[in-house]
Parts: sequence; C-alpha cells; structure tokens
Amino acid sequence: MIDLFHKLVAYLHYPFVLYALGTGTMIALCSSLLGVPLVLKRFSFIGDGLAHVAFGAMAVASILGMTNDIWIVLPVTILSAIILLYGTRNSLIQGDAAIAMISVGALAVGYLLMSLFTRSPNLSGDVCTTLFGSVAILTLTPAQFILCMLLSTGTILFYILFYRRIFAITFDADFAQASGVNIRRDNLLLAIVIAIIIVLAMNLVGSLLVSALVVLPALSAMRICQSFKGVTLCSAVISVFCALSGMFISIGASTPIGATIVVVNITLFLALAIIRRKHL
Repeated sequence: MIDLFHKLVAYLHYPFVLYALGTGTMIALCSSLLGVPLVLKRFSFIGDGLAHVAFGAMAVASILGMTNDIWIVLPVTILSAIILLYGTRNSLIQGDAAIAMISVGALAVGYLLMSLFTRSPNLSGDVCTTLFGSVAILTLTPAQFILCMLLSTGTILFYILFYRRIFAITFDADFAQASGVNIRRDNLLLAIVIAIIIVLAMNLVGSLLVSALVVLPALSAMRICQSFKGVTLCSAVISVFCALSGMFISIGASTPIGATIVVVNITLFLALAIIRRKHL
C-alpha cells in the first residue's frame, strides 16, 4: 500500500498527469451537470449518438492528416446535436430512431474510411484508442489542456446562468414557452453545449463509454436526492469523485483510464441502489 502511494506521488510530478487529472475533473463535472436534464428528459442515449458522430469526424480528420482534429470534430458534432435535439421534431424520423440511425451510420462510415484511407500501421490500435480512450487523456498538449479548461469553464458558467431555464425546459417545456421562455434558443444553446462536452469526454473515456460518464452520476444521485437541485449537486460530487478515483486506480494498477472510471461509476451506482432498497 505504501509503495502504491509513493508511486502515485511520483506520477504527480509529471505535467501530463496533472493535465489529465485537471481535465478529467472538469470534464466529469460538466458531464454530470448536463446528464441530469438529459436523463430526466429521457434523452440520455444522445451521448452515444454524438460520440459516434465525433468518431466519424475524427476518422476524416485522421485521413486529412490533421494534428488537431477538434476543428473538424467539434463543428460536426454540434451540427448533429442540433439536428437530434431540435431538427427531428418535424421530420419523419424522430427521437431514439434518429439517434440510432445517425449513431450507427457515423460509426460505420468512420471505421470504413479509416480502413480504406488510413496510413497508420496500427489501425486496430488507433480505433481502440478512439473508442475506449485508453491513452488520449495522457497525451494532452498544454494548448489542448488550456482549450479543454476554457470550454469546460464556459459550460459550467452556461449551466449556472441558464439554470432556471434548463429546469423549466426539463420538466415542462410547454409551460415554459407559454411563460415567455424562448424554447428554440435555449434548446439550441443546450445542444451546442452538450456537443462540446461529448467531444471533450471522448478524450477521457472514449466514444463508446461517453454515455456512462453522462448518465451514471445522475442515476446514482437520484438514489440519494429527490429535488432537481439536490440531484444536480450530488451528481457533480459523485462524478468528480468517480473520475479522480478511476484515474488514480488506473495509474496505480495500469488499467485503461476510461474503462476504470466507468467501472467505478457502476460500482457506486449498484452500492447506492442496494443501500436504498434496504432502507425502503
């Protein structure tokens, strides 16, 4: 145990580990905040859909030889989020069907493009890294770290400033619109922020595990609190705790960061569910 502690302390002297811890904490916090309204609106599966779209965009950026793919991935993911949260209302394909179609289509197209045009000698490794986020969070450059922190801070400020409107459109969008709230604009802003967090979260847990980072802390918090504000605050604490615990366990046990964080989230959720059931 002492050796493990010294190992963790030694790792903290490396800048890339500090970048990973700082970025992971902020991403987990933002994901948990947005996860609560998504879970309550029964739209939590959007995380998978947007993550798969981002995977397809990453494949295109990789083929083009871009060293920083966020300038392609972010706009494409934002556009897809707007289509899913807003544009499908009056279309023939709505809700979960639209998410499933875009999700599977983007994943298939991305892998096909990487198979046909990639110049990397290790295609399987590149795909695995993108899907499960095995080392992406540990390879952040100072510029990427600053960009992640700025986007995360902007997301938190957005949530604080628009908290009442997010609450209103989460529980009763029709009443909020009748009360003078601009539902179209707020949904548009929410879609943009969700897309930003999904893109950032892919660096932490990969595209296949993004939904867990968004959904599980909210579900765990609902086992403890009943009010919207209580669930939001509790979800934030749980998400940050699980992210930090998962990253430290990953460093100490040399396990994949993304998968470890998700397993910690699942373990905590199951523990809280069992405890609540025993007290009912």
